[in-house]
Amino acid sequence: MRLYLIQHGEAVAKEVHPDRPLTDSGRDDVRLVGALLAGAGVGISRVINSGKARARQTAEILASAVAPGITVDDVLSGLAPNDSTDWLAGAVDRWTGDTMAVGHLPFMGRMVSRLVAGSEEGGIVDFRPATVVCVERGEAGAGGTAGWMIAWMVRPELLGR
Repeated sequence: MRLYLIQHGEAVAKEVHPDRPLTDSGRDDVRLVGALLAGAGVGISRVINSGKARARQTAEILASAVAPGITVDDVLSGLAPNDSTDWLAGAVDRWTGDTMAVGHLPFMGRMVSRLVAGSEEGGIVDFRPATVVCVERGEAGAGGTAGWMIAWMVRPELLGR
């Protein structure tokens, strides 16, 4: 199983709009990332997001690129900036289909660290808006548990932004 952990695209300042939707540049970055994912043959069975405008918009753009017609689900707790990683860590242990989760910092960084290193501390990756980190659950080893590893990561600036 692959889990695509994504920080939402660049959002407008709270002073400009309290819901903080994506900026034009943020939408462009997310579209670029979506085109890359689609071109690479990424397929997903589930898309979840924090329910905040910027995360939902990011999730919808990416879902339309890699899984047209899929329902984008709002998760009202479990992906917000300061949420515990417990819910998502428990959920991915039960899921079998590739999943895309769109949320916020510092949650996304803590989630990658927890899955890969077993601790939320450590700062394994440096997210920027519209960054995608693909983690992959490995096969169960001698200890009987399957671990997670980073398969790849991409930022919009690698795509010419």
